[in-house]
Amino acid sequence: MFKLKENGTKVSTEIIAGLTTFFAMAYIIVVNPSILSQAGMEWGAVFLATIIASIIGTLVMGLVANVPYAQAPGMGLNAFFVYTVCFALKFTWQQALSMVFLCGVINIIITVTKIRKYIIKAIPRSLQNAIGGGIGIFIAYIGLLNVGIINFEAGVPALATLNQPVLWLFLIGLALTVVLSLLRIKGAILISIIVTALIGIPMGLTATSDTISFTDACAALPTTFGVIFTKEGLGSLFSNAGKIPLVLITIFAFSMSDTFDTIGTFIGTGRRTGIFSEEDEKAMASSAGFKSKMDKALFADATATSIGAIFGTSNTTTYVESAAGIAVGGRTGLTSVVVAICFAISAFFATFVSAIPAAATAPALVIVGVMMMASFKEIDWTELSEAIPAFFAGVFMALCYSISYGIAAGFIFYVITKISKRQAKDIHPILWVSTVLFILNFVLLAIV
Repeated sequence: MFKLKENGTKVSTEIIAGLTTFFAMAYIIVVNPSILSQAGMEWGAVFLATIIASIIGTLVMGLVANVPYAQAPGMGLNAFFVYTVCFALKFTWQQALSMVFLCGVINIIITVTKIRKYIIKAIPRSLQNAIGGGIGIFIAYIGLLNVGIINFEAGVPALATLNQPVLWLFLIGLALTVVLSLLRIKGAILISIIVTALIGIPMGLTATSDTISFTDACAALPTTFGVIFTKEGLGSLFSNAGKIPLVLITIFAFSMSDTFDTIGTFIGTGRRTGIFSEEDEKAMASSAGFKSKMDKALFADATATSIGAIFGTSNTTTYVESAAGIAVGGRTGLTSVVVAICFAISAFFATFVSAIPAAATAPALVIVGVMMMASFKEIDWTELSEAIPAFFAGVFMALCYSISYGIAAGFIFYVITKISKRQAKDIHPILWVSTVLFILNFVLLAIV
């Protein structure tokens, strides 16, 4: 079913990859409800909605598209949901969920009409390599920030004082991950996560936290499930004519970020590893149906957002942490199925899953980031017109903590360089449109 031999993998490798991806992203199980509950949502309801959305989205990705990507409510998008949409713009969480649902519907439409696919095909090869390397920087940066080894106490980033147990454990885990990876030990990243977590027990860092029981979570789920279809949700979203422009702008912002986060993740992790091959790209050129893995993967990602909103969570998106599983050999949808099973189990054992400290998973993200930065070598850094867009696309992902903002910067400077060299005719029409939309998005966000 998963064509393991054809993809150069085997069951054991896919299982290890699935476990690695799950542990790299398992933090979302408790972090997402902690963020969304600030907007007034029930912690237990969001906890269960997070798991359900992750299971459904990841299963569709694995069983329909047969690619090793996991899905879950996206970090950054959940913060935008709470701090911008609910707190700054004064929308209720029911209305915000409704906007997420509509964002998913829009993404389904632009996927079915193959607009998202055509955007990917329109991106120049140099920018694709920059996005791949940039995601490497971004995912390593996530790992470093997760343990606080970089702090901003003085207003600028600086190395934290190494006097905290969490930093010691992180450095132990990082050294272990590096050594095992250099020795090419099978399952090196997963082994390092487990060993580091065990070392954290006597240090008091690997400890179970108080989380809601599965029964209590089930009892709370009705407070969010289907609320978008009530008068508090879609029923009230367009009731105030004066706020309709703001509603449309917010949905647009959700959609832009979600779309380009996904595109960046697929380009950054799929092309170099062969998950999306040249043959797959040729299949993408077909206008009839969803024939390629990329088509199916984009559709799986698009549907997951609306499904998640129905259950009660912010945008569900393809996780860049999937790169951790891909780095250890995950190549098919079996990896995704393993991740989905782990999410299902976590609903009953959240206390133990949440015990894995960030110091145990952060080293995995750092080493995966190192591996992904290899894409930078394909860029001609001596050619300024190629180097400038590549720099902004790659570096801005980490500096802005957003894949989509990195892509936006790359697109904008690519257009600038082409116009400056009087090569505007070489700019693909889709890149023109995407760049204008990015600029419009920034302007609108600045105004509101």
